Amino acid sequence: MDLKKHNEKAWDRLVEKGDGWTVPVSAEEVEKARDGEWDIVLTPTKPIPKNWFPSLKGKNVLCLASGGGQQGPILAAAGANVTVFDQSNNQLAQDQYVAERDGLKIQTVQGSMDDLSVFEDCAFDLIIHPVSNVFIEDVLPVWKEAFRVLKPGGSLLSGSSNPLLYIFSEDQMDQGNLIVEHSIPYSDVKNLSKEKLEILKDDHAPFQFGHTLEDLIQGQISAGFMIAGFYEDNFGGKMVLDQYINSFFATKAVKFN
Repeated sequence: MDLKKHNEKAWDRLVEKGDGWTVPVSAEEVEKARDGEWDIVLTPTKPIPKNWFPSLKGKNVLCLASGGGQQGPILAAAGANVTVFDQSNNQLAQDQYVAERDGLKIQTVQGSMDDLSVFEDCAFDLIIHPVSNVFIEDVLPVWKEAFRVLKPGGSLLSGSSNPLLYIFSEDQMDQGNLIVEHSIPYSDVKNLSKEKLEILKDDHAPFQFGHTLEDLIQGQISAGFMIAGFYEDNFGGKMVLDQYINSFFATKAVKFN
């Protein structure tokens, strides 16, 4: 099975269904961003701290696996030169829609987050990477490619799922029960029963992967980054796990050379 192709088509379908991560920002939000009033997220609810950003005017920003017409248009309205890179053409179409609607300049490029070969070394000042590495089987090439295309002094702002999220039975968690069922690293393809995997395929749902904390954090450090910022987030109280632990985190990783 071509996992990347499956997830590409799955996200195309999620756009058609109106999933929350595919709904573009409003014209009012874009206008506020032009006036300097804006926030964007890497995780479900908590905005990125403003002191994690450089001055955006004229900066080259890559929104990595970040289509959907959300982060890209806001950063473009705030003055950045934005490139949105995503595997789903339907997600990229959302950014193109907002750009046309609100008169923004946004470049969109289709591709997989672990292969940025279409970009030269040191092409970007900032990379925005929301919670999307759960949709790639091996996260280490993502960090290595991000480091390569960043300029010295640039930052990678990324969101990740706490791997703890993937040890529980999803069916039971939806019913409010926390039943340990899986080990980490986790893979829908390897950990789910054949019957559950067929349901995912039939529903055209994207396959998910729960990476180790070592790959998520040390992986960035091994790629050459220094971790310079960290915070946690959750589902906003919508999941039973929120009562016990934050199931997402965000990092600011800086490339010094």
